[in-house]
Parts: sequence; C-alpha cells; structure tokens
Amino acid sequence: MDTLHISLGVVVFLVALALIFDFMNGFHDSANSIATVVSTGVLKPQHAVIMAAVFNFIAFYVLPHTVAASIGKGIIEASVVDQYVVFGALAGAIIWNVVTWYFGIPSSSSHALMGGLIGAAVAKAGVGALLSAKILQTVAFIFIAPMIGFALGSTLMLIVSWLFYRSSPAKVDRWFRRLQLVSAASYSLGHGGNDAQKTMGIIWLLLIASGYLKADDDLPGWVGYSCFAAIALGTLFGGWRIVKTMGQKLAKLKPVGGFCAETAGAITLFSATAMGIPVSTTHTITGAITGASSTARASSVRWGVAGNIVWAWIFTIPASAFMAAIAWWVGTKIM
Repeated sequence: MDTLHISLGVVVFLVALALIFDFMNGFHDSANSIATVVSTGVLKPQHAVIMAAVFNFIAFYVLPHTVAASIGKGIIEASVVDQYVVFGALAGAIIWNVVTWYFGIPSSSSHALMGGLIGAAVAKAGVGALLSAKILQTVAFIFIAPMIGFALGSTLMLIVSWLFYRSSPAKVDRWFRRLQLVSAASYSLGHGGNDAQKTMGIIWLLLIASGYLKADDDLPGWVGYSCFAAIALGTLFGGWRIVKTMGQKLAKLKPVGGFCAETAGAITLFSATAMGIPVSTTHTITGAITGASSTARASSVRWGVAGNIVWAWIFTIPASAFMAAIAWWVGTKIM
C-alpha cells in the first residue's frame, strides 16, 4: 500500500483513541470475565475484577498474537486505510459500546470494531474495499461461538453431574467454589488474549498506512504492552450494568454451573485465538452460561433476556458501521 502523509500528532491521537476503545472494551466486557464468579458468590466484585484484570494482561505472554494479524490485514483492503478510516472505525465502535453499556446490553466490542471498520471503509471507497472471506468467517462465528459455548457448557455440566452424583450438595459446592477460581482466571486469560489483539490490529493498520512500519514488519512490543494494559485497566473499573444482566438476569448459577460455563468459554477462546479467529467473548460466555444452566431444566434460563441479547448481537455490526460512516465524514472535516 502507498504510504500516506499523516503527521505524527495525528498518529499519536489515533493511537490514543484506539487505547480508549481498548479500555472501553475491557470496561464493557468485564462482565464476561467476572459475572459468573460474582453471581455465584465465590468472589466479591472488587476481588473478581482485580483477578480478571491481572489475567487479561498476562495473556500477552501466554497466547499467540494471531488475531491482531486477522484484524489488521483481513477485514478491509489496506489501500483504503487512512487517518479518516481509522478515526471513523474507532469512533463508531466507541459510541456503540457506550450506548449498549448505558442500557446494560452485553453486545460485542469485537463486532462493534469490525462494524466500524466496515462502515468507514465503505463510506470512503464502497463495498469493493471489503475482504469478504474474513468478514464472512467472523459473521459466521456470531452463531458458531455461542453454539460451541452452549455445547461445551452443557456437556461439561452433564459430565460433572455424572461424576459427582453420589456427593452431597455441600461437598460439591465446596469443591467448585475452589475450582471456579481456576476457571474464572482461565476465561479472563482467553478474554484478554482475543480482545486486546483486535486493538493491536487497528494500530498495526495505522502504523503501516502512515509509513512507520512496512507491511511485513513485526508489530512493535510497545503496541502489545499498551493494548493489554488498557484492556486490563478497563476490566478493573468494570461495567456493572452488564454484570447484572449476565450474572443475574440471564440465569441463576451455582459454583458448579459457573465452573462449567467459564471452562467452556475458556476452551472456545483459546481455540479461536490459536486459529486467529476474532470471536466475541460476549457471545461465547452467553452460550456457555445458557448451556450450563439448561441442563438442569430449560426454565432455569430466562429465554426472554437471552432473546434480547441475541437481537443486540444482530444489530451490532450494522449499527456500529452506520455510526462509523458518519464519524468518517466528520473526521474528513475536522482532521
């Protein structure tokens, strides 16, 4: 792609905006990491967010950085990327995250970012700027990720029920209160590993477009450190409106159910990250919670709440794309 003449000040501003989005991602999606462990009473909220934030950051050292390349080089044509497209994508995603946080809707920050990229790129260059293969894969995982989470959550719950069917409820509760600390930490690791890399991908695009990196250069270490630190800080401050929806309104969980849901979600995220697939942590944990809860009886899941969450999933990409297209136009006038 051709190198653009983007001033250092604009690059710094857009990197800062990307880190603000990353912070909002952690703030918005902290519910994914801590809702189950808080709702089961295993950890107090302030302890849960500290644990989740720590493991969000540790993921930088543990998981491969394949998702960053998928976002940075797989959603839109690199040739259309400029400061206005990056600004539009980030602004659209941030606005949608704020709106859904305000109403306590657990939408996907990942898909908000992808919608932002799509909206800004189409506003500049039309649909020809889109790379359909990765977009279709990501859209498919809107449905596949929660289905995998549901299947794993329900399967783990059935296995655990079979293994412990002779144990007293008090003994099961005592064991899984301890084990849920491990599963919650694992899920936070997967959350940080998949989600922080999406912001890394945006910054990667920007640095290549502005000429500070070549297309085949590795991403500088400071980008990874800053992105993982930003998402960890966002998680630390927590979006409590969404915690209430995920941990209390969707289903009532006991520690054994929380363990199965978190473990199912962690397995899904680790697998997706290893394959470089940018999945939604929100979708994954929602499917896992629903699967773990439904094994006891279908009525234990509040399907009306689940339906509202699904509608939010469907609207996230087009809504954030629309907002990003407007933000792109505003950016061309003010930047």
